[in-house]
Amino acid sequence: MTWHQRIVGAIVRTLFRLLLSWEARGRENVPPTGPLIVIANHVHLFDPILLLISFPRWVSFMAKEELFRNPFLRPILRWAQVFVVRRQGTTAEKRQAIEQAKDLLDRGLVIGMFPEGKRSREGKLLPGRTGTARIASQTGVFLLPVGITGTDKIKGITWLWRRPHIIVNIGQPFRLPSFDGRLNKTQLQLLTTNLMSEIAVLLPPEYQGAYGERTD
Repeated sequence: MTWHQRIVGAIVRTLFRLLLSWEARGRENVPPTGPLIVIANHVHLFDPILLLISFPRWVSFMAKEELFRNPFLRPILRWAQVFVVRRQGTTAEKRQAIEQAKDLLDRGLVIGMFPEGKRSREGKLLPGRTGTARIASQTGVFLLPVGITGTDKIKGITWLWRRPHIIVNIGQPFRLPSFDGRLNKTQLQLLTTNLMSEIAVLLPPEYQGAYGERTD
């Protein structure tokens, strides 16, 4: 983490402690070095920021192309080392996003991904998409599951004086099972279920959504 990332992180961390009742659990589970894929549930726009200020290492996120069209957000996203993914892009464009992620991992950095592929409006886990499992299986790096609870309470304007309680629950790093040869759709889906279940066990039952029955 660079010095300016540390300064920005400290400022944002202080601001969030004023606005929210926020706590990070399991920080000792974050490997201090080496490539890592952080996977988490996604409910609110604040989720990436909460992960950044909860981790002792900088996290580079994959984000949808639409965010880069905002002239205010674009320079911030680039400074934060966010890389773009086109959700409706061509096969070549999706492959480019995977290569960007693999390049960061090859450099021993941390990337953050929300395997659901979009925010869950109700706060419950949605079925995971296979992109994260594909990257993890191709690189063989550790995944670090995180369950975020409470951001579904950040609505309207009243949350500013209610200070909702947010928990960032960091689990144990793990690797996906290995398969010989190129993965087919069934294998990718199996791996996706595996990693989504690791997120689900870090959430209360009412947040586990599509993976509740597998973790009860």
